[in-house]
Amino acid sequence: MILKGSQRSGAKNLSDHLMNDRDNDHVTLFELRGFIGNDLQGALAEAHAISKGTKCDQFIFSLSFNPPKNEDANEQEFCDAIERAEEKLGLTDQPRAIIFHEKEGRRHAHVVWSRINAETMTAINLPHFKNKLMSLSRELYLEHGWELPDGLRRDGGKSPLNFTLDEWQQAKRLGLDPREIKQSFQEAWERSDSPLAFKHSLEDKGYFLAKGDRRGFVALNINGEVFSIPRMLGIKTKVVKEKLGSPEQFSSVDQTKEYINAKVTDKIHEFVDQVDEKHAQDFEPLLRERIEVRACDNK
Repeated sequence: MILKGSQRSGAKNLSDHLMNDRDNDHVTLFELRGFIGNDLQGALAEAHAISKGTKCDQFIFSLSFNPPKNEDANEQEFCDAIERAEEKLGLTDQPRAIIFHEKEGRRHAHVVWSRINAETMTAINLPHFKNKLMSLSRELYLEHGWELPDGLRRDGGKSPLNFTLDEWQQAKRLGLDPREIKQSFQEAWERSDSPLAFKHSLEDKGYFLAKGDRRGFVALNINGEVFSIPRMLGIKTKVVKEKLGSPEQFSSVDQTKEYINAKVTDKIHEFVDQVDEKHAQDFEPLLRERIEVRACDNK
């Protein structure tokens, strides 16, 4: 799901916005928890009143939950996502309101929490909440089998051979989720209408089509790891052959490894040149300073 959150004030404006039925076909106040009031405006006014006993201006946290375009989530799936977000943010058992909006048959949710701990009369700190929400969003995409947007992909949606040095180092640190690898294969398969198109689509994502040892289709990543095409796609070998034809038209695993190693070597040399150039640039001011000092000493 797409998660967008912010710390804020403005209780009345927020309640008016969330209960606005002019821009939505249906607006439902699904839950009020931990408030005395029985409507959203009263509940958020209550949160505002309690916040006056603290030094906190942005006393509420507002978070929206949107399935990706052309996808849907049911009520239970929204509620599960809300509970997980609440736990990640450290807002467990805080007063909250859940509102559902529906427009043209598509539903999304808004949740508002009070950040004020009524027992200690302090605001709950929300460190790195954007990173936490991005991590949860990615998990929800993978669990539902939705296509990851590039912003949530650890491979950035492209081949490592097209990475910059920073991207390469980041990818090595993060690793890849097996579900994300499968999604890359499935996307390449769905977007291809011929063996050559599938080969190129896989290479765009960092995988290289090859002939397996048992006359099947496999693909290799830049580390030389071998992936079975039917297994990654979740379909039978017969179906793969119907689309791709004979594996004999492609290079063997060993030949493909040699090709990949050559490509990776070229890329590493490119990175070495970049690092050497940066070191030279960084060293230049120091070198000039030394030359100037020596010139002064020789006078």
